[in-house]
Amino acid sequence: MTDKIRICLPEYPGVEHIGALPDSIEVVWVADEAAAEALPNPADIDLIVPLRAMRAPILSLLAQPSATGRLKVIQTLSAGVDWLVGKVPPHVTVCNARGAFDAPLAEWVVGAILAMERGLVQSRDLEITRTWTPFEPTEVAGRRVVILGHGAIGTAIAARLAAFDADVVGVARTARPDEGVLGLDSLDELLPTARILVNMLPLSSETTGLLDARRLALLPDDALVVNGGRGRTIDAIALLRELDAGRLRAVLDVTDPEPLPPESPLWSIPNVLISPHIAGDSAEATVRTFRIAGDQIRRFAAGEPLQNQVPRYLLE
Repeated sequence: MTDKIRICLPEYPGVEHIGALPDSIEVVWVADEAAAEALPNPADIDLIVPLRAMRAPILSLLAQPSATGRLKVIQTLSAGVDWLVGKVPPHVTVCNARGAFDAPLAEWVVGAILAMERGLVQSRDLEITRTWTPFEPTEVAGRRVVILGHGAIGTAIAARLAAFDADVVGVARTARPDEGVLGLDSLDELLPTARILVNMLPLSSETTGLLDARRLALLPDDALVVNGGRGRTIDAIALLRELDAGRLRAVLDVTDPEPLPPESPLWSIPNVLISPHIAGDSAEATVRTFRIAGDQIRRFAAGEPLQNQVPRYLLE
């Protein structure tokens, strides 16, 4: 058994941006589509950097008694870690790629809002039928935008919406009065004032189904729901009813279930715009995720505090 720190890395374009690693590290390379039998036993690895295709086999290995051995850190290349909820041994620290996706997600949210509020989606639908029918879209300026899940990404969204003179209100798990961010206990009184609700909540036992039928009913008629967080934070049946009735509109990058099946009624509702979970994706974001992973590996090797540690309550 080697006395070096053993790191498991995927063979994937962009991994070179991890950068140079110290001699104290031994890298175990795996194909990004590796099956469980192709992955090293977590008991023989100190830190693993998984890709999406590696998640299922990693979970399979973590479920084995031997997984409670050497593994100390899982450094994801994503901001969300809901795939690990209830699966991580107590001694394993999970770190995410917080910060890598702020820019593309914020751009997607702003683009989604402009597309719906300024009539671009409606114009696209008219274009498909070659129909020239002028209409009067609304402005974003002065509209109340409630950002639910006001972390780093929510802050980036708010900064961009400020350029449009939107009335932005942030809501987080706990209030941050010095930043003007309200707590979840204020959500019910805010929803009736929201022209636009931006949902960036991570998925946890606390947030699953948080936007249920009762809370969706609090939104005013014709309000826009923009979901770039997680599909299961919204009651899917209640949302479908509101959208199908035409009372609410939505832009959805995440859904429940996901991928959204072809037979879902959501595909054919005219006041809905759907993107296939790509809101945070960009070539630049991929580079940032690997740079974050590289910095984290070097910190781990040097015995320094790790960054972006995921709170344990989000993993339970």
